[in-house]
Amino acid sequence: MRLIDAHIRNSVLLSMLVVLGLTFSLDFIFTLTDELGRGGSQDYTATDALIYTLRIMPTGIYEMLPFTALGGALIGLGVLASNNELVVIQAAGVSTWRIVWSVMKPTIGIMILSLVLGEYVAPRLQQTAQSELALIQSGGLGLSSSRGDWRKIGNEFIHINVILPGGTELRGITRYELDENRRLRTSSFASSGHYREDSQGQYWQLNDVRETEFGLASIAVNEYESLVWRIELSPELLSVLLVEPERQSISGLYRFAEYFRGEGLESDSYFLAFWKKLLQPLATASLVLVAISFVFGPLRSVTMGARVFIAIGIGLLFTIAQRVLGPASLLYGFSPVIAVMIPIVVCFVTGVYLLRRI
Repeated sequence: MRLIDAHIRNSVLLSMLVVLGLTFSLDFIFTLTDELGRGGSQDYTATDALIYTLRIMPTGIYEMLPFTALGGALIGLGVLASNNELVVIQAAGVSTWRIVWSVMKPTIGIMILSLVLGEYVAPRLQQTAQSELALIQSGGLGLSSSRGDWRKIGNEFIHINVILPGGTELRGITRYELDENRRLRTSSFASSGHYREDSQGQYWQLNDVRETEFGLASIAVNEYESLVWRIELSPELLSVLLVEPERQSISGLYRFAEYFRGEGLESDSYFLAFWKKLLQPLATASLVLVAISFVFGPLRSVTMGARVFIAIGIGLLFTIAQRVLGPASLLYGFSPVIAVMIPIVVCFVTGVYLLRRI
C-alpha cells in the first residue's frame, strides 16, 4: 500500500512541479518584456528591470499556486487513468477516497508553501521592488499622482512618493491639514522623512520642509530645515502602502484593515483581500478535489490536451467567480468572507458529489 500511495503522490507532485515551471517561465518572460519596455526614466536600466522582475516573481508564484495544484492533479492523475493504472489500483482493493488522500498529500505541501510565500516572502520582496522602482522613477518630483498614495490620517491628507523598505524612511511627503470646520489650515512638502523615537513617544522627522499657512485674511510661507511630525502612523503600516491589498501579507492586511476601520475609512476591500489570502489553502484543496472527481468521472479517458483545456476552464471559472463576488460584497454590503467562501464551497460540494456517484 505504501508503494501505491508513493506512486500516486509522486506522479501528482511531478505534474504539479512541471505545471509550476511552465507557468513561472511564461510569467517571467512576459513580465520582463513589459518591464524592458517601461518608459519614464533613463535611470531604469535592463538590469533594474531584471532585478525588479525577479523580486516580484514570488508574488506571481503565490497567485498561481492554486491553479498549479489544479492542473497538476488533473494531469498527473489523468496520466494514471489513461494508462489504466487507476483501474488496477482500484481492482487491488484501494478505495477511491484512499486515492483522494494520496493526491491530497502533495496538495497539503502546496498549501503550506502558499501560506509561507503569502505571509513572509512575496509581500516583502514586492514592497522592496515597488519602493526601489518608485525611488528610481520619482526623479525628485514633489508630487506625482502616478506614484505614491493618498491617505487620510486624522485631520490630514498625506501623499508619499516613495516609502523605502521597512517603512522608516520616506521621500516626497505632501500634507494638507484641515481645521475643525474642514477648512484648509496648512499645506506643506518635505523632501524626506525619518522615523524617530524619544521620551515623549514616536514621531517623524521631516527634512527640507516648505509650509504654507492659510489664515482668514493672510497666507504665510515658512521654510524649515527639519520639523517634528507626530502622527499615528507606524512603519509597519507605511510599509504596505505601496503594495496593492491583494499582494500584502495576511497579518499586514488585517492590521491595515483594523486601522482603517478605526479611522472611519473604507476597510472592506482590505478585509476582502485578507479573507481571500487566508482561505487560499482551502481554495487550493477544493480545486484539487474537483480535478480528482473529474478524472474519476468524465475525464478518465480523454487526451492530455483536453485535460489541460479543462484545467484552464475550471481555473477561469473560479477566478471569475471570485472577481465578481468580491466587488459585489463591497457594493451590496454583505460580508467579504461570504464572497470568498462561495466559490470554495461550490467546488467542495461539486467534488464530493461527483466522487460519491462513482
